Amino acid sequence: MLDRYAIKLIKAPVNCVGLLLAKTPFTANQITVAGFGIGLLTLPALLYQQYWLALCFIIINRIFDGLDGALARRRGITDCGGFLDITLDFLFYSLVPFGFILADPTQNAVAGAFLIFAFVGTGSSFLAFAIMAGKRDIDNPVYQHKSLFYLGGLTEGTETIACFVLFCLFPAHFAPIAWIFGSLCWVTTATRIWAGYQTLKTPVG
Repeated sequence: MLDRYAIKLIKAPVNCVGLLLAKTPFTANQITVAGFGIGLLTLPALLYQQYWLALCFIIINRIFDGLDGALARRRGITDCGGFLDITLDFLFYSLVPFGFILADPTQNAVAGAFLIFAFVGTGSSFLAFAIMAGKRDIDNPVYQHKSLFYLGGLTEGTETIACFVLFCLFPAHFAPIAWIFGSLCWVTTATRIWAGYQTLKTPVG
């Protein structure tokens, strides 16, 4: 819901850094993998209940996620890069609630499992429609420079990261936040399934 506004807000500084990165030998895929590697450090940080450190790793991961796209737009967006980016993003999104489960299984396990379950719903509905949209050459005027069709919803990337920040700032309240956000994710999943089906049931042409 908020991604379109967040993208406009960070577009200028991210593109400036992308211009600088274009002068280096680094590739967009290398930045994607490096960002994911840093994001993996969130897991041990959460395991040992170092929540501020985990928050730092989450923020760095998301910065890298913006920079790889900025560099890709400078050098050319590729299918393999888009595939790598979205796959590692979804893995990272599931890693965070799993880390909180490890930090306190007694308090967090059920709520964390519910949130991961909800992420499966948002992720699968997102990717399934993207595949069909690609087959039909459906354009998305809101996200024109993405490697695949971005189907919006109530909970998108911006809301997810805001949720992760709340987790780290208020770890004792992980469970209620996870229940609330997971429920909102299911609203997103339901609306995506409905909207996607209504769009795709129309015969091509």
